[in-house]
Amino acid sequence: MKLLWGSGVGWALDAMDVGLISFVIAALTSQQFATATEAGWIVSVGFVGMAIGASLGGLVADKIGRRQVFALTLLIYGLATGASALSGTVAVLIVFRFVVGLGLGAELPVASTLVSEFAPRKIRGRMVVWLEAFWAVGWICAALIGTFVVPVSEAGWRWALVIGAVPAIYALVIRMGLPESVRFLESKGKVDEAEAVVRRFEAAGTVDLTVKPQPKAQHSADAPSIWSAPMHKRTIGLWIVWFCINLSYYGAFTWIPSLLVEAGFPLVKSFQFTLIITLAQLPGYAVAAWLIEVWGRRGTLAAFLAGSAGAAALYGYSGIAGAEWLIIVAGCLLSFFNLGAWGALYAIGPELYPTNIRGTGAGAAAGFGRIASIIAPLLVPMLLVAGGGTTVLVFTVFAIAFAIAAGAAFLLPEQKGKALAD
Repeated sequence: MKLLWGSGVGWALDAMDVGLISFVIAALTSQQFATATEAGWIVSVGFVGMAIGASLGGLVADKIGRRQVFALTLLIYGLATGASALSGTVAVLIVFRFVVGLGLGAELPVASTLVSEFAPRKIRGRMVVWLEAFWAVGWICAALIGTFVVPVSEAGWRWALVIGAVPAIYALVIRMGLPESVRFLESKGKVDEAEAVVRRFEAAGTVDLTVKPQPKAQHSADAPSIWSAPMHKRTIGLWIVWFCINLSYYGAFTWIPSLLVEAGFPLVKSFQFTLIITLAQLPGYAVAAWLIEVWGRRGTLAAFLAGSAGAAALYGYSGIAGAEWLIIVAGCLLSFFNLGAWGALYAIGPELYPTNIRGTGAGAAAGFGRIASIIAPLLVPMLLVAGGGTTVLVFTVFAIAFAIAAGAAFLLPEQKGKALAD
């Protein structure tokens, strides 16, 4: 639980930063600090950094350890977020958002890998979904800051970004408080350090664990890669899911506050709607955490992606209907299913690969998915124009992407109840 909470708070701070930018760009466009196109670039350049960070973070985590990279990424994006509050021009803000993205992208796959490698087999999937549930906590914090800080004054968005610098402080706690992965230490032949970590768990009165010294893992040229014969099918399936879910999630949730303002709702009211919609993420995670050890990883992931497709289509229609209750209901359903799907995805990713390439596999899939998150914020304004200013076309595209991801989930092997491969 200490490991879960320690990693989870970092995860929540990550989500808070990603969520804040959706409120910031709504304020920037309403204040004419940035055009809609420039706002799209502010968001997208962050995802360029996340794509690079996710790929590099996984590789580095397989070299120097999970804990070290986790702390470093929190420090990078925390400091860059605080510095971005001082931006005087859109260009400067874009540069800082790129640096923020580097840290954010590397942190997520590394944290899920760390928790996966410690979690007991019977609840491993559930623990990673619980970790991912901290994302909802962070996004709710972002919605609260967006609702009560951003609209207060023209400098409100700057104060919101200052609050986002908290991860820089928390990085020090992470570095000192969390253990390194036992599986990673063993893969590097550091058996004494691995034994010491396990003994600390035993002394704390947790499960009765023993570490049997194992030969140092082989890192020869014929070691498996994520594209080798046993791995390539799952890698393809995982990459497709990551791409489609990123396209739909970041396209929708980074633009929802701005789309509501565009539809005629006041800035404060659009932020209030977004806060309500965000709250639905929590039950989505809770149901996914329960189902993932009942139905299994693949079935849970596919079901929540299919539900996301239906909810996205309904949200697109709600923009035409114009009824406030329908916008909120459709948004809540989208939050529920989409974030439940994210929880299942993060649970299954690290389970697909052996220890020596686990961080690389999870990070590479996340990095590929970030390509879609780069495209999505730029795609929304174009789809709005093509769709005559309504949200129907925008959310139809997102619904199709969710449906494709649901089909790709069946390319992944079921890992429920199976030991992680070393």
